[in-house]
Amino acid sequence: MNILRKLYDWTIEKSKSPKAVWFLSLVSFTESSIFPIPPDIILIPMIIAKRINAFFYALVCTISSVIGGIIGYCIGFFFFNSLGILIINYYGLQNQFNNFEQYYQLFGIWLVLGAGFTPFPFKFITIASGFFGFNIFIFILASLIARGLRFYILAFLLKIYGQTIEKLIDKYFNLLAILFFILLIGFILIIKFL
Repeated sequence: MNILRKLYDWTIEKSKSPKAVWFLSLVSFTESSIFPIPPDIILIPMIIAKRINAFFYALVCTISSVIGGIIGYCIGFFFFNSLGILIINYYGLQNQFNNFEQYYQLFGIWLVLGAGFTPFPFKFITIASGFFGFNIFIFILASLIARGLRFYILAFLLKIYGQTIEKLIDKYFNLLAILFFILLIGFILIIKFL
């Protein structure tokens, strides 16, 4: 946990840099198509460090994430047999991906909304949306809604309760880090056993 604490402190310090917004944008963009780490890990310390910019950071996360989602969609649509399959296999989700088509045909928009709002790996949904030929305009709209809600709710809570949340994070950092990884691993296991 010491490494995570140092990473958190480093992120707080780097969030004061003029390049911090670009880093947040890059992480948000890549998380929606290939990168395994959610942007919340960068977004939360940045908002805590500069609460006045909370909604701007949420906007950066939302737009970057949706653009990254479009890239994920294109990977699934145009490059699934080359690049998309490598990403799916990297996460060990090939069998689940094949079984996922039934769910996608029935609940496509709800899957995009749910994955965009929760810690569920969004890249899985973006690639699947392209692969299964989900309507691109509905995909973009659902992504904007889900990602926007996720990041703006987080920004709102941190803007209003930032000092209290910062104290809680400082006090219970190890426990919160463990809970975050349990949630992340739980969502991955749910996908594996679909």
